[in-house]
Amino acid sequence: MSAAEYDYVIVGSGAGGGPLAANLAKAGFKVLLMEAGGDPCSENEAGRLMYEVPIFHGHSTEYKPCAWDFFVRHYSDDARQNKDSKALKEIDGKKLVWYPRAGALGGCTTHNAMITVVPQDSDWDNIAKLTGDDNWRAEKMRPYFARLENCKYAPRPGTLRSILNSVVSSIGSLFRGRGLGIDPGHGHGFDGWLPTSGADPSLLPQLLKDKELGRLLLNSIGSALRANLGNPLVGIEAHLDPNDRRRASSEGVAFTPLAVDKGKRVGPREYILRIQKDPKYAGNLTVRQHALATRVLFDGTRAVGVEFIDKAHVYRADPQAVTDDPATLPRARVRARREVVVAGGAFNSPQLLKLSGVGPRAELERWGIPVIADLPGVGENLQDRYEVGVISDYERDFSLLEGGIFLPPDENNPVPDALLDMWKKNGTGLYSTNGALIAVIKRSRPDLADPDLFIFGLPGSFKGYYQGYSRELERHHDKFTWAILKARTSNTGQVLLASPNPWDRPSINFKNFGDGNRTPDPDLDSVVDGIKFVRGMNQRLAASGVGNTEELPGPGHDDDATLREFVKNEAWGHHASCTNKIGGDDDKLAVLDSRFRVRKTQGLRVVDASVFPRIPGYFIVTAIYMISERAADVMIEDARR
Repeated sequence: MSAAEYDYVIVGSGAGGGPLAANLAKAGFKVLLMEAGGDPCSENEAGRLMYEVPIFHGHSTEYKPCAWDFFVRHYSDDARQNKDSKALKEIDGKKLVWYPRAGALGGCTTHNAMITVVPQDSDWDNIAKLTGDDNWRAEKMRPYFARLENCKYAPRPGTLRSILNSVVSSIGSLFRGRGLGIDPGHGHGFDGWLPTSGADPSLLPQLLKDKELGRLLLNSIGSALRANLGNPLVGIEAHLDPNDRRRASSEGVAFTPLAVDKGKRVGPREYILRIQKDPKYAGNLTVRQHALATRVLFDGTRAVGVEFIDKAHVYRADPQAVTDDPATLPRARVRARREVVVAGGAFNSPQLLKLSGVGPRAELERWGIPVIADLPGVGENLQDRYEVGVISDYERDFSLLEGGIFLPPDENNPVPDALLDMWKKNGTGLYSTNGALIAVIKRSRPDLADPDLFIFGLPGSFKGYYQGYSRELERHHDKFTWAILKARTSNTGQVLLASPNPWDRPSINFKNFGDGNRTPDPDLDSVVDGIKFVRGMNQRLAASGVGNTEELPGPGHDDDATLREFVKNEAWGHHASCTNKIGGDDDKLAVLDSRFRVRKTQGLRVVDASVFPRIPGYFIVTAIYMISERAADVMIEDARR
């Protein structure tokens, strides 16, 4: 086999493409994994700390060696768009919202908040219903999480702790009228490639000693119980763990499991590098960094390879983009004997498909791109969560934050940082977390089948994403944010080509809240319900003697109408998805079939956040890991037929 030919060529090393490449290589195939970015974590000490220290995840989104800066519209109407109080970027006379992505080995898992929460069963069952493919049903998808997880916090089955937990859970089932059956287990895995952990237990005594945060923690638990969110007889570990299948679709207090091992961020990057270096798979996995894919190559309608520019910092979203004219740069090619897999994410995958001639005919012809497959759904159905922050000022600084500056170290201007020293010494303390202390999962309406709000609290000020936000997160040690996340939204935006140049960013419009025109809007009302719930917690906290003053939304937002306007103006998201959706044969906008194959083509699949018909669960990365595992299975199965 020549150096330029592989069984599979995978474009994108993030949550979809990275694990897929590693799994195919383990199965004995020759795989080329192409990444437009580099590996800043391995280049120097600053890059290593930016990646590995969990508390620096905000700063990592603005770390130039791995950042890709997109600028998007939330609304088509300029007047509505301009009401967002976050700093907007003016491009070609239009004010756009900053949307951070990553161009690095591991994709956006190099800068995400590491939250690892499985989607609800209904998310998988919905895909099974749409496609008629029962392999998507939840009982068949949930084992993929167990396969990829290396759980560090739940008891391994068969241990004494696991048996005791099972007894408590079974007794809880008896009291709830379900009979004393055998506990089916928590559904965790212990031998997968992704370590998951809970919060550092040594933080609990510090939390309880902190008057403000200790009472805030206890108050939030009390508020959840007061609202009948959850049943204490589920068993304390199951009750707190959002990934324990015994609490499926239940409300209540939860901690946020993180992709952290021994205090350090982990993800597909480590899996890729481990398989690449393992002698058992010698030569099976080739990783090509700084390779910007420009188009998929076709022989008729069969994908046979990828054309790319072999140079760093070519894509214009890169803040370090080269000044050379990319049109003058030479193109290289690689061949795929079996298949090409596009895994660039919700923005770049539809862009690459369109540049390759796969997409809506009218749009392709507008840019002079020869049509390979007329698929009107490419780039449509763009979805995201809605998030807002309720920020409060407290009378005193939080003692939990003492000793930390919450900034990456500056070699030219070193400042003592006791919390960073603790992390360096033994991987513990607040820097081993993403900053989130507690979460509440709830339904915004009692008639919903699944909870739709994930409300998590963190010390600091976080009103959304804007350039420079990361330095403001922990600048004040007397502020606390409750971030309200609305799951399973119904917005559908689009990703369009801005030019026929592969180095230009596409045009992105999320069209939030029905492009601002949906009336009534259940999504909007759900977020308002979350704000009211948080306000109730804050009021009870003040009544207990812990003074707090609301900064955001703040005065003037005292009724549903003004709160709805606040949410419309200020809501943000960071889980772009659904732009190459899987669907049934009767769906004209379905881009993929149930096996990730691009319709009207051969030898071409998509495996990333863009494949979902609707945005799943609360945090998208775990769902992408799971579909990546499934994609490996179906591709190996197809290859061996």
